[in-house]
Amino acid sequence: MSTQAPQTAYKMKTPPRTMTGAEAVVACLLEEGVDTIFGYPGGAIMPVYDAFYDYQDHLKHILVRHEQGAVHAAQGYARVSNRVGVCIATSGPGATNLITGIADAQIDSTPLVCITGQVGSHLLGTDAFQETDVIGISMPVTKWNYQITKAEDIPAAFAKAFYIARSGRPGPVLLDITKDAQFNKLDFKYEPCTGIRSYAPYPKSRPDDIIAAASLLNSAKKPYILVGHGVLISEAQEEFRAFVEKTGIPVASTLMGLSAFPCDHPLYVGYLGMHGNYGPNVKTNQADVILAVGMRFDDRVTGNLASYAKQAKVIHIEIDPSEIGKNVKPEVAINADAKEALLALMPHVHERTHTAWIQEFKDCDAIEHEKVIKREFTLPENSIKMANVVERISRKTSGEAIVVTDVGQHQMVVSRYYAFRGHENNVTSGGLGTMGFALPAAIGAKFARPNDEVIAVIGDGGFQMTLQELGTIFQEETGVKIVLLNNNFLGMVRQWQQLFFDRRYSFVEMKNPNFIKIAEGFGITARKIEHPSELDAALDEMLAHKGPYFLEVVVEREENVFPMVPTGASVADIRLE
Repeated sequence: MSTQAPQTAYKMKTPPRTMTGAEAVVACLLEEGVDTIFGYPGGAIMPVYDAFYDYQDHLKHILVRHEQGAVHAAQGYARVSNRVGVCIATSGPGATNLITGIADAQIDSTPLVCITGQVGSHLLGTDAFQETDVIGISMPVTKWNYQITKAEDIPAAFAKAFYIARSGRPGPVLLDITKDAQFNKLDFKYEPCTGIRSYAPYPKSRPDDIIAAASLLNSAKKPYILVGHGVLISEAQEEFRAFVEKTGIPVASTLMGLSAFPCDHPLYVGYLGMHGNYGPNVKTNQADVILAVGMRFDDRVTGNLASYAKQAKVIHIEIDPSEIGKNVKPEVAINADAKEALLALMPHVHERTHTAWIQEFKDCDAIEHEKVIKREFTLPENSIKMANVVERISRKTSGEAIVVTDVGQHQMVVSRYYAFRGHENNVTSGGLGTMGFALPAAIGAKFARPNDEVIAVIGDGGFQMTLQELGTIFQEETGVKIVLLNNNFLGMVRQWQQLFFDRRYSFVEMKNPNFIKIAEGFGITARKIEHPSELDAALDEMLAHKGPYFLEVVVEREENVFPMVPTGASVADIRLE
């Protein structure tokens, strides 16, 4: 994460020395430069909501329709702004409804401060109304959590929470505040946290490791770079591009690394993973040196670890020491922030070209084009393929829109065919794979970057998990564009059942409602198309529309996404059909 200071904080005109704990919560948020918060009120957090009332001109609160919507919106806000996202909920079910999003933020390294109300401290442990041990529940999925039972502890806890959330490998923090701590008074003084004993979020690379890594790269015949989310978190996109252009090494991206490097760059060779491009997967097992920058070698990238890149010497740049060697043992480990490591490496690497090696990727591209892409872009007479929709959105937005995806086939198609050219423009649920993520995350992204086009591409299954957030769009007049790819199936599960379970389609077909009426019921302009001849005009209408727009595209019912690395297979065994 960038070490830059938080946004300039709003200062209260004549800050009272003595205030309630609830007022202190608001003051802490303002001190940290927070301008937007996503939440849902309730009894145990009501004192804080009362304090919000006096600061509506300085702290915008977005009323979501479900607490899961609040945390996903905060994720979307954080992901495209590189700032800490903030959400708030009441105790009991309000707090537990945040857990899915918190777990999603933890595995995808998204900085959040989540605030929950709690019953009075004298009632803790009594099973009081809407009491839940949210500290115990959230402990495995937070970077840090803390229960505040005294008003005077609020400033220090908030300062620590924001520091932990944004520093090093970022992640979610939860603060649980008892109701009496919100009512009681304190002498308010805020001191930003700049360090914590025993917590070293920014390890420095060792000169010997830098020299060893450079030596491997300089002598490699088939070097290969894998770029992950860490480059975006570190805000090292420019440093990474300069490094790649100096070394001439081909680059492939993980799902979370998309938009860290321009997809139209001549050294970009494609997308890694289970449904990634053919060349990037196959050539992993032919490279002699692999440089992994800010990625964690998860199973969707590696396939079967027993056969993953055994011929290669791996250099791993990673800020979180627990990720180094966890899945793939590196020859050289550089435990450092991506930007710091790249800057340290830059003077030691040689200017080179790898024409013959890059041609091998192009040869693979030709095979993939013939066996997969050509088929996907051959429009049937009466049906629309997902790839056609995504590729046209990419062209019409010049690859510069913020694209938010849910989880499933549409997510993989976007990853393959949206040619990201902007920075931090890919927002998706990676590690946890949370259906229902896209719609609220798109709302958060639009509040973070209101002048950018934000397009949520969603499947009909995931959309129905959080479609109530159309109400948030309606109330806030949020200009999100929604593209629903509707095949009346849980498409990814159906694909697996077709390929690996003898077409035994067990509970994956969906009888869907009239999505157009639902969108229009929330005051959103909506259109449905079913024929290829309607596609261009519908997309143009959507992109030209001022304000929110809902476009339902009926796509092929049993379309599969290829290439595909079957579960447990080697990346070299990727299937093209």
